[in-house]
Amino acid sequence: MTQTMAFGPLTIDFDDRVLRPREWTAAQSRWAAELMAGAPAGPVLELCSGAGHIGLLAVADNDRRLVMVDANPAACAHARTNATRAGLADRVDIRERRLESALGDDELFAVVVADPPWVPRSRTTEFPEDPLSAIDGGDDGLDVARACVAVIAAHLAPGGAAVLQLGTTDQAGALLAEPAFADGPLLMGEVRQETRGVLALIERPASAG
Repeated sequence: MTQTMAFGPLTIDFDDRVLRPREWTAAQSRWAAELMAGAPAGPVLELCSGAGHIGLLAVADNDRRLVMVDANPAACAHARTNATRAGLADRVDIRERRLESALGDDELFAVVVADPPWVPRSRTTEFPEDPLSAIDGGDDGLDVARACVAVIAAHLAPGGAAVLQLGTTDQAGALLAEPAFADGPLLMGEVRQETRGVLALIERPASAG
């Protein structure tokens, strides 16, 4: 059954096949919107978009185009409804695909927002109200986050920034071993502790090319 809730100024539809929007994640939208003010020209990308609330709120007060990616058909259906209700459907592209196949090789984004599942598999039973596919991050909670980092490394424009949602600061630290950070073009900046998880800033310096 479809439910409806307020998320900032937006009205968001969702159901039990997708993760219920958490009010605290509006902080991710706000941070992404702040980054857009100084980011290079270009669209915004949202990975693991779910019902679309985080990305929609991030672009609601600017004119950036938004590409949303999620493999869950129910999530994409709600995202389309929510984009239309917000009056943003004409600049939102919703792609029902897996992360690794959703983007063209030449697509670059000024800002990326990512909300992957980050609960370690052994702890998913602690959250029976949440769809397993929306919270199961594998053994250490970072399986999908690593895939997001790979996409960010390939598609974040030089001078751009991403805001990645994770569960803990330790998870953020663990990601620094990924090639995109250790050997590649990305830098991890500030990590902010929020109500239930953390938000990590990822940057690609303009000099990275």
